Amino acid sequence: MKFWNSPRNILIILAHPDDPEFFCGATIAKWVREGHNVNYCLFTKGEKGINDKYQVTNNIITIREKEQRHAADILGVNGVQYLNYMDGMLVPNLMARKNIVRVIRTQKPNIVVTCDPTNYYINDNYLNHPDHRAAGQIVVNAVFPASQNKLFFPELLDEELEPHHVEEVWLSLPKKSNITIDVTESWLKKMQALEQHTSQIGNVNKFRAHMASKAVFKDKKSNPHYVEEFHRIIFSKN
Repeated sequence: MKFWNSPRNILIILAHPDDPEFFCGATIAKWVREGHNVNYCLFTKGEKGINDKYQVTNNIITIREKEQRHAADILGVNGVQYLNYMDGMLVPNLMARKNIVRVIRTQKPNIVVTCDPTNYYINDNYLNHPDHRAAGQIVVNAVFPASQNKLFFPELLDEELEPHHVEEVWLSLPKKSNITIDVTESWLKKMQALEQHTSQIGNVNKFRAHMASKAVFKDKKSNPHYVEEFHRIIFSKN
């Protein structure tokens, strides 16, 4: 399924390194393969999100930056930008909103992908990270109305950053999805990218088994397929 007939600039704005790959890595690979231009903007460098092996290292930020760059390269992502917020401390305040408006007006994406800020828990065994929800809240508040209205943060006009209208917002980890994408063909790319995040995944074999369990089976428990879900918001063109 193709959603656009011409190349789009797609900006993924999430909280931590590895969030893009976990939440929508196979979709990103699909979009890149279709000729779209994808970039990342990450609020933090994920210095608190580490497994036991890395708890005593002093250079976790450097490690996570390298892991993210390698993962992005595998998926074909062009650029990775960080806003240098502290991991675990992200809050949806006006300064954060202004920073995202600046990013949107600078990069001028057609499509913005972030996290669903309303999703507090996933299934019955996982609480969504507060940074994920805060990132989503900041981004949706920045997209509308601030990024497209010159009366919001008028000082950005002094930086020659004119208002920009985003065409669509895609919410990953959605509380209620309205788009399900079959990403079976790009699932291997997603896995290759995720396995670059060695500070996160722990035992590789256990991780692969866990990810394989996410398959949707067809044809009487055979022929596994993989999907990624979103809530897609398309702004009307007036």
